[in-house]
Amino acid sequence: MNAQITPFVIETSQADLDDLRARLDRTRFAPAVPGDSWTYGTPEAYLRKMVDDWKSFDWRAVEARLNRYAGFITEIEGQRIHFLHVRSKHEAATPLLLAHTYPGSILDFLDMIEPLVDPEAHGGSAADAFHLVIPSMPGFGWSTPVVDTGWTMRRVATAYDVLMRRLGYDSYGIHGSDGGAMIGRELAILDPEGFQGAHVLHLFSFPSGDPAEFEGFGPKEYAALEHMQWFQSVGGYNQMNGTRPQTVAAALADSPVGMLAYSELFESFGNGTSLVRPDQVLAQVTLYWLTNTYGSAARYHYEESHAGAEPAVSSGRIGVAVFKDDFQTIRSLAERDNKRIEHWSEFGRGGHFAAMEVPEDVVADLRVFFA
Repeated sequence: MNAQITPFVIETSQADLDDLRARLDRTRFAPAVPGDSWTYGTPEAYLRKMVDDWKSFDWRAVEARLNRYAGFITEIEGQRIHFLHVRSKHEAATPLLLAHTYPGSILDFLDMIEPLVDPEAHGGSAADAFHLVIPSMPGFGWSTPVVDTGWTMRRVATAYDVLMRRLGYDSYGIHGSDGGAMIGRELAILDPEGFQGAHVLHLFSFPSGDPAEFEGFGPKEYAALEHMQWFQSVGGYNQMNGTRPQTVAAALADSPVGMLAYSELFESFGNGTSLVRPDQVLAQVTLYWLTNTYGSAARYHYEESHAGAEPAVSSGRIGVAVFKDDFQTIRSLAERDNKRIEHWSEFGRGGHFAAMEVPEDVVADLRVFFA
């Protein structure tokens, strides 16, 4: 096994940026649905405004911000893994892996890095410090190309444990949202030696069909079920990615505006709750475009749905943070599937991309859970 760790600097060619601009200039927009609302999907007016902003978007500034932090490449199971490694000045800091989600990237955590590694400059104390490892999932960003199939969340969790040991951390925790939360839970199931816990924004526990599970439900739990049903009604990308990822990949690899439209989850499907800024959305889709990774990122839905894995109960330490306009984890169902939920918090603002929307709240909760 090649355990070498090689420094890596992000260097985008000007030709690639020029090509992106030329494609944006030649955009052919689909005719708008009468009323041009989000009811049928991403509206034309939204796309036109975002494309205008994209033409003047400064990717070089994003690239420079990423390159402020030490980047590396290593190989695990024959797969290239890219990651940022940001150590605190406090040697006793808690090692923490930040696991991004879909359609996110390592950009999810940019506004959390400094408060986590240098808490004293951001309202905390030295005891709140973290050493950070922020990988690009295989198939995302610069963790490409994907050398084989079968990259499930469980396999990623195992690879991340290898990565942390390779970096010299024999004890660590993980934080993640959505796909990153699934990876965190898989690590809690594995519960490797020295594992300090998974702090997650979601635990995807659903009713089993047993009527007894509903006995303690009140308005809060039924509202959470209604939110799940709404998400299923608009989240058509789950079905497409889970059945024909390579078909949609062909379109997304050829059209930056198609990629932007397909990333409507950043806008919470237009329901008006998302706090993700337009510049954050453009940074994410630019990263996907420049690395041509939307297709391999979308493949995770297929791999998960075809893995045939049996449901497992977690016995590892878990903390949950639930944000107001996000998937609402139902506590009684989560505790059925996860036996060591030792922390639970709820926030009155923020949505599916809380790390970008309200990073200060996520940081504060991480400090509590890993204290």
